Amino acid sequence: MYDVVLLTLGSERDAPAGACGSGGCCGAAPEKGAATADDGAKADACATDGATADACAPAGGATVDGRCDTPRVPVLACADALTARGARVETVTARSDAEIDEVLARFDGPTRPDGLPWPDPDSKTRLVVASASDAQLRAVVRRLVRRYAPPPSRRPDDLPGNRTVPDLPPIGVLPLDPARSTTHRDLAAQLGLPRDPAAVAAAVLDGTPRRLDLLRNDGGSVTLDGALVGAADDNGRPLHWRGRVEVDDAVLSNGDDPLLACAIGNAGGYAQLDDVALLGAPDPTDGLVEVAVAVPVVTRSALGRKRVRLEVRRARGRAVAVLPREGKVPFLDDGAEGELSRKRSWWTEPGAWAVWAS
Repeated sequence: MYDVVLLTLGSERDAPAGACGSGGCCGAAPEKGAATADDGAKADACATDGATADACAPAGGATVDGRCDTPRVPVLACADALTARGARVETVTARSDAEIDEVLARFDGPTRPDGLPWPDPDSKTRLVVASASDAQLRAVVRRLVRRYAPPPSRRPDDLPGNRTVPDLPPIGVLPLDPARSTTHRDLAAQLGLPRDPAAVAAAVLDGTPRRLDLLRNDGGSVTLDGALVGAADDNGRPLHWRGRVEVDDAVLSNGDDPLLACAIGNAGGYAQLDDVALLGAPDPTDGLVEVAVAVPVVTRSALGRKRVRLEVRRARGRAVAVLPREGKVPFLDDGAEGELSRKRSWWTEPGAWAVWAS
């Protein structure tokens, strides 16, 4: 039978003096402004640190030194379901990258002749990530990439030519929040993964790995779902910005057009901007990234009246680069907020990561 690690993410590094729920300790507040184009790791550090309340028990749960320490009900239910099936279950709350790394080290394979750390394809240990957001799930995948991506100077012959990482160990995803009836669905909902703790346990023990594409970027981070580049005013109206956007050899904007948004899709979380369809049908298994820019175009009617229509330009390819022309441009990447102030490139790693699916 399997050993199962049920991992939740918490934080003590950025917790304020008060308990969870005050200021930047819990929820999405710490993500704001933490991820910048100049520090690719910050977006994921805040994803690790930013959702303590979501990884804890409902209101009234115990806290220790300002930290939530009681697993939420779905975590306990999943652990019970796994145990009932004979699995040996350990629940771990990681409050730093180092503590995540301690868990991931259990998936190392035998020592290779080249000395590279490599995941064990026949591991009897399985991982479940209790995820309150896609940013939390991304934080764990980022640490997997950091662990197993070999340096370019030591690239082994058995690594696929279109990849910089080996097949990463599959992850069981335990969503901590119910599916919301909004236009933005989390990755588990998009992939049709189970949300019920017992069904998640069954998928981890009896299911098969479903391999998915991964976006890496030159800031050192990863993207599972997608990114949305652009800004809005206090009333939620999109603001114009300018930037060069390239997808492989196709140029969607040379930097002269006023842009309202740029969507970068591995999956479909950022396919819509209000009632405008940005992306067509992004597929996290096709080895391609889909990119779209929304450009306001002024036209005149037969009576000479000005009208503004939104032109959406799309392209698909292996890589995308965005270069802001004027200062910093805000963005969301798997739900983590940041700012682009210089060129940022994303590229696809086909089938690099996987989820347990029933």
